[in-house]
Amino acid sequence: MGNLRYDFTGRTVIVTGAARGIGLELGRLFQDAGAAVYLADFDADELSKAAADLGARGVPADVSNTADVTRVVDTAVRDTGRLDILVNNAGINIRKPPQDYSLAEWHSVLNINLTSLFVCCQAAYPHLRARGGKIINIGSMMSIFGASFAAPYGASKGGVVQLTKSLAAAWAGDNIQVNAVLPGWIDTELTKGARQQVSGLHEKVLARTPAGRWGVPEDLAGIAVFLAAPASDFITGTAIPVDGGYSAQG
Repeated sequence: MGNLRYDFTGRTVIVTGAARGIGLELGRLFQDAGAAVYLADFDADELSKAAADLGARGVPADVSNTADVTRVVDTAVRDTGRLDILVNNAGINIRKPPQDYSLAEWHSVLNINLTSLFVCCQAAYPHLRARGGKIINIGSMMSIFGASFAAPYGASKGGVVQLTKSLAAAWAGDNIQVNAVLPGWIDTELTKGARQQVSGLHEKVLARTPAGRWGVPEDLAGIAVFLAAPASDFITGTAIPVDGGYSAQG
């Protein structure tokens, strides 16, 4: 039986997209559990506030840029001598009908939501391989469902699930477990923007969600800590919805 204690003392964790919302909450979770936490985000001002609030290390970075990602990983490994857990949370959305996107907008969403995840995983791989490790990729329920107002976002998040499966298969022999978490409608700055831009979205979400509420970032804490802990050492390549039952209905 594996170690079921959720104690991350002595572990090093990198969380991307960590200046606010889900990323910030996950950083707080690991910090409170004893880990050395490194937060990465392109918004240097908000990142500085978040890092100070947590007592973590903030490293400003554009995670779609290989040099920036290498700097984040190198900083964490130089400071602590190791890397144990990578949480790929960085993401953006641009909402409009699919026929109205420019190619630049398409590439922007895919680069941040999917390409950056691949870049981060590649940079982390040799350090995770050294002693085994965990990768948690934050997808979306739009990895499962389509949305008329978010075609690039849905495509990128569908790609997150397939990339998760491929990395899990490739790196299982290195004792690296790679899993995805698919948040439902979580109350964050990103979804506040969606409610402002998409008429009736709030009411539709409540009507469709059996739990009868929007999620909050803290709702992701349980699955994240489980997937980062030894208790999940035989779980890899999964994509787990955390959505109040939204995806359970046809």
